[in-house]
Amino acid sequence: MDHQDGAARSGHQKLGILKLDTLHERIRRAVQEDVAIAPYDPSWPELFRREKEYLLSSLPNELIGRIEHFGSTAVPGLAAKPIIDILVEVTDLEATKHRIVPVLESQGYDYFWRPTHGDDGPPFYAWFVKRDPASGTRTHHIHMVEGDFAEHWDRLLFRDYLIAHADVAHAYEALKRHLASTYPNDRVAYTRGKTKFVTKIMGHAKRRDGEIRTLL
Repeated sequence: MDHQDGAARSGHQKLGILKLDTLHERIRRAVQEDVAIAPYDPSWPELFRREKEYLLSSLPNELIGRIEHFGSTAVPGLAAKPIIDILVEVTDLEATKHRIVPVLESQGYDYFWRPTHGDDGPPFYAWFVKRDPASGTRTHHIHMVEGDFAEHWDRLLFRDYLIAHADVAHAYEALKRHLASTYPNDRVAYTRGKTKFVTKIMGHAKRRDGEIRTLL
């Protein structure tokens, strides 16, 4: 190997390390950002509607299916992190990497190829973070999944159950406030702290959904 080849290989290795470090830094920043619970804001449904329209006008229509508002900001009256969670059905995640990711990254969205469970638990999906241009704070989380990602779509059952059961929504809010004060800079611990409650309520929500379907 001559000197030029060695220098080129070294340069590519350094570039690869730089890219890897950049990804690690992005992940570290994402999980350590503040966890702050805000009172319900009546503008949240409108912020979802605007983002939905923006996505439909910016992305390839043949790749996009349902677009749903989920999470706590989709439950009227519920305090939440002031970030709009959006669930987007895509027909092909591989095509999403090539045809949607470049578009949204060019518009300033952060992109992560994210596992559903833990650090590497499949199925993986495309996750985007939109930020306020002036402050850099998160405004939207966009989860792009295929239509058969049942665990993701089941989150709509959780949303609907909270809407229908105000007492459960209030208990969930109290839990979130407690976790936010306990883990103000640890989003992973905050999320894990909700798991037991969410799992229990999801069980109720699925049973309720099954009962409703038997009546149809």
